Amino acid sequence: MADKVRLGFVGANVNSGWSTQSHYPALLASPDVEFTAVCTTRQESAEEAKQKFGAKLAFHDFREMSVSPDIDAVAVVVRVPLHYEPTKAAIEAGKHVYTEWPLGRTTSEAEELAALAKAKGVQTAVGLQSRVSPVLLYIKELIEEGYVGEVLSCHVTTMRDGALERPSSRNWNLDASQGANALTIANGHVIDALRMVVGDFEKVACMVTTQISPIYEPDTQQLVEPTSPDNVRVSGQLKRGAAASVHVGAVPWAGSGFRMEIFGREGTLITTGSVSSQRGEMLRVQGAQKTQELQDLTIPGRFVYVPDDFPKGDPFNVGQMYALFAEAIRTGKNRLPTFDDAVNLHRFLDTIQKASDTGQEQTVG
Repeated sequence: MADKVRLGFVGANVNSGWSTQSHYPALLASPDVEFTAVCTTRQESAEEAKQKFGAKLAFHDFREMSVSPDIDAVAVVVRVPLHYEPTKAAIEAGKHVYTEWPLGRTTSEAEELAALAKAKGVQTAVGLQSRVSPVLLYIKELIEEGYVGEVLSCHVTTMRDGALERPSSRNWNLDASQGANALTIANGHVIDALRMVVGDFEKVACMVTTQISPIYEPDTQQLVEPTSPDNVRVSGQLKRGAAASVHVGAVPWAGSGFRMEIFGREGTLITTGSVSSQRGEMLRVQGAQKTQELQDLTIPGRFVYVPDDFPKGDPFNVGQMYALFAEAIRTGKNRLPTFDDAVNLHRFLDTIQKASDTGQEQTVG
């Protein structure tokens, strides 16, 4: 393998929103990964991406890219319903794979991909970027070291933008069967962050609802009834015995962002951000030990895996992911959220949905 991991990128349209905000600047600044190949559905747009990012190769067929001897790994950064095919093709070609979250449109897709990756012996990463956030890693360490003592209760809320109207071209995910909605994406990231920090749930009672309905399409002048949820409320108990609650929602105006509160016998930890747990902004963390006064805590440098001059904001945590992805490929030691972690989260979200559908408390497997 070359000095840098040679990456092929599926979904490299130069106008892609999330990739433009995060993946492209992270890759271009990465000392560990080379932006070697790009793939879009049309050769013209692939050539445009090749020129813009300085890639060596351009493809319009992800299967052809996956078998190229000039790449070591593949990143799949497309709409959720399209994750399965290019991820499977890359694994079958023996390439290491980083696929954005959710891994699949359904849990069964995620399970199949995880099993195939294990059989092929490739390294995997799923885009649960909260798990490489320096702040959240530090909070996890503090809790394990007893900063708050016995964890008694914890609460997380994330309120993000939810439009009352949008054009038909952006309404594909109003269909819950597409697997990309507030339950899977916004809540998936946030509740995974909580589980990483304080451990898994033992039982949950939940309400998964759609509050903004219908959605108006200005271009068609039609009202569309969404089946995707936009508010998720989870009340439960952790395996460690602590009480826990989560509320993730889409709101029309002035969303309050992310807040996680952890209360223990010996102290309190609170972290906040203007968007969400997985985004690249450096979250604020405050702590108190046997006092009512919170103080800002300084994040140790050991949780930062990218260079000091690495782009801040959304590229940051994605860059953290790529740094550890390269490490996993080189050493076989994988510190990332893997496809197995993705399957675990997919199954947990199914439990949340079942608790809401039945109106009954569910035990978490």
